[in-house]
Amino acid sequence: MSAEKIISDWRNKNFKNIYWLEGEEDYYIDKVMDYAEHHILNEAEAGFNLTVFYGKDAEWAAVINACRRYPMFAERQVVLLKEAQQMKDIDKLESYVENPLNSTIFVVGHKTKTLDKRGKLYKLLKKSAEIFTSDKVKDYKLQEWISAYVKAQGYKINTKAISLLDEHIGNDLNRIVNEIEKLALNLKGKKDITEDDIEKYIGISKEYNVFELQAAIAKKDLAKAIKIIQYFEGNPKAGPIQMVLPALYASFSKVYTVFGMPDRSETALKPHFYFNGNAVKNALDTINNYGYEGIERILLLLHHYNLKGIGIGNNGTSDASLMKEMLVKMVV
Repeated sequence: MSAEKIISDWRNKNFKNIYWLEGEEDYYIDKVMDYAEHHILNEAEAGFNLTVFYGKDAEWAAVINACRRYPMFAERQVVLLKEAQQMKDIDKLESYVENPLNSTIFVVGHKTKTLDKRGKLYKLLKKSAEIFTSDKVKDYKLQEWISAYVKAQGYKINTKAISLLDEHIGNDLNRIVNEIEKLALNLKGKKDITEDDIEKYIGISKEYNVFELQAAIAKKDLAKAIKIIQYFEGNPKAGPIQMVLPALYASFSKVYTVFGMPDRSETALKPHFYFNGNAVKNALDTINNYGYEGIERILLLLHHYNLKGIGIGNNGTSDASLMKEMLVKMVV
C-alpha cells in the first residue's frame, strides 16, 4: 500500500489498528505521520485523544498504556510513535501488537531502516498491522519524480529547471518539496517554472552548476569549466567537491554504458537518458570528443580526485585547486 492510499483510506474513515511506516525515504513517512497528527481527529477531539511519543525518550510501557486507553468524547484515539528506530526495547511492543485496541489508531514511524523480518515483532505486525515500506526513489527516476510532483501541484517545469534541482539538491525529497513550495509562493499565479525561476527564488545558478560543468567538460571547454569551479570556490555551498565529483561520476558512467549499445544515434539514446534532451546532447558531445578511452580516463580521474577530496594522498591542496587540476588532466 502506498502513502497516498493510506491517506485516502483515512479520508474515507477507513482505519486499521496499527500502521508501521519504515524505510530509508523520510519524505513519505513524514507525509503520512503529519496527516495522522493533524487530520484524523478534529481539533476538539485531538485535545483529549492525540498522544505523540518520540523514540529517543519513549518508554515502551508508557506507549502501550497510552494505546490501551479508551478515547474521550470521540470514536477513536490516535497514538503516534515518531523516530521509533531510536527507541530502546522496541520489541516490548509485541504484547500490544498481538492484541491491539480497536478504538486506537497506533502509527509508528521507523526511519532509515526496516525491521528484521525474522523477528517476532515483524511477524506479529504482518498479521495485525498495515506495513508501509518507504523506499528511496532511484537516482535515475528522480527527475521523473520531480516532474510528476510539480504537475500534481498544478504547475509545469521545463527540463533544464528539473536538471538544476536534481543536480543541486540530489535525492532528498523533503528538501526538493520544500524548495518547490517556496518557489510556488513566489510565482504569484505563474504556472510555468523555468531555470530563471530556480535561479531567482531558490538560488541555484543556471550558469554555474554541476550540469553546466559536465556540459563544459563534454565540449572540452576548459575556460568555461574553470570559470564554474571559480564560482564554486567563491560560493562553497553551490558546489562542494563532495557533491560535484560523485555527480560527475554518475553522469559520465551513464555515458560510458553507451558503448555497449549497438545503436548510438540520438534517437536510440533518448530512452537511455529518459528523454532528457540536454543529457543526450552532452552524451553525444562526450562520445565525439573523448571516445571510449577518453571517457574511461575521465572516470579514473574522478575516482582518483574523489579520494584526494576526502584526504587520501592530499597534502592540504584546496578543493577548488584539486578540481582545476583534475579538469586540466581531463580536457587537455
